[in-house]
Amino acid sequence: MSIPLLILIEVNPNGLASFESAGFDLCLATTPHDRANAAITYGTDIRAVLTNGSTGFTADEIASFPAVEIICALGAGYEKIDLVAAQARGIIVSNGAGTNDASVADHAMALLMSIARGIPQADAAVRRGEWAQSRQPRPMVSGKKLGVLGLGNIGKQIAQRAKNGFNMQISYHNRTPVADTPYAYCETPEELATWADFVVIATPGGATTRHLVNASVLAALGCGGFLINISRGSVVDTAALIDALQQKRIAGAALDVLDGEPEVPAEFATLTNIIFTPHIAGRSPEAVAATAQLALQNLTAHFANQPVLTPVPMPG
Repeated sequence: MSIPLLILIEVNPNGLASFESAGFDLCLATTPHDRANAAITYGTDIRAVLTNGSTGFTADEIASFPAVEIICALGAGYEKIDLVAAQARGIIVSNGAGTNDASVADHAMALLMSIARGIPQADAAVRRGEWAQSRQPRPMVSGKKLGVLGLGNIGKQIAQRAKNGFNMQISYHNRTPVADTPYAYCETPEELATWADFVVIATPGGATTRHLVNASVLAALGCGGFLINISRGSVVDTAALIDALQQKRIAGAALDVLDGEPEVPAEFATLTNIIFTPHIAGRSPEAVAATAQLALQNLTAHFANQPVLTPVPMPG
């Protein structure tokens, strides 16, 4: 008998085929309308849910599916899955820790280089026939100071690339210092931003990090500093960032994520000191395949009465 699996996010055909061949009955609800009507469409016998951190699974949804035993998040994030409600029901929650770390770290460095050297802006200018006008001096990256906000697995990989590839100096801020690291610890985000030429955000999303990068941090980063975000849009106060960019209180920003994505505030449209990618840092083919495979391993382990490989710690 197949196991009903509610899928709330886009999964590529190969991933869907792997879940189906493993004995799961795929119940797709990837649009807001389909998600709102999933309990009516598929009934209440759903036993597993596939989502991600930014899509989540709410307490109301958990209540609507009394047979759910496990919620799997693709990727490392799980900030919008209601862990309290899941714990109260005895539901297992797993994530894709480690599956896309290298891809995200690569993308962070690509964004850092792109905004520092003005590559998208120069490309656009050349295409407009503005060769001479686009030949403006741009900052080097080698030897500069990189502040990593969140020295987890991804943050460490970014720091490693920056140090080994570009001889950058590295400091970081976490809630608590990280043991056995060669990098200098800053007590606050403001202290980190004051020191750094570039700040890369690699901290988890969620309530505890919401607007961690605010007007005060951006002021500390200063008119020569660059902000790169490959974490979650909620970590940055968008209004404060727009103001800092408009007033040129920072040199520029490169964002793979936005608070409220995919909606993009209209104020960004006129700014030339910011670049975007549409939340694709972890979407290399290698990372996508690894993430789907780990989710499948967690699901099959659970339904074989074995521990999941990457359980999410429950509150309390």
